[in-house]
Amino acid sequence: MRITDQYFWNVIFLFFFSALVFMGAVILDSLAYKKFDTLAVTDYILIILASMRVVRLVIYDKIFAFFREQFYDVVEQKGKVLLVKPIDGPRRTLVDLLTCPWCFGVWSTAMVIFFYMLTPYAMYPILILALSSVVTFLQILSNLIGWKAERAKLDVE
Repeated sequence: MRITDQYFWNVIFLFFFSALVFMGAVILDSLAYKKFDTLAVTDYILIILASMRVVRLVIYDKIFAFFREQFYDVVEQKGKVLLVKPIDGPRRTLVDLLTCPWCFGVWSTAMVIFFYMLTPYAMYPILILALSSVVTFLQILSNLIGWKAERAKLDVE
């Protein structure tokens, strides 16, 4: 298999994503609860933070491992079961999307924007995701500070 054989599926998913974005724009043009010209800086911050948390949730968190694992091939090696990326096909493209924060970030941001602007009821889960994103950042920061403090303590001893 040539590496370019996978490009077919990448292009298919690109067209699929583009079609979804186009249809979402058409829907938002007529049914949006919030219009683009009324969005404030706080709206953009909420969208950014919620999108960041969705990316982390789907790509890294254990709670979505069951979903990510559906697209891998199962291989048994030396009595152990391993999950490996499929060599080609649409599942390979999905695995690539679900392991790339930059790739999935585009999809998740489009989804968050769509629901944020479509209905006021989306504010609650988006606010939870945004605040969770801040909490995640603070946890990582506190771990980093604790790690540096522990390392400095070891360097002194």
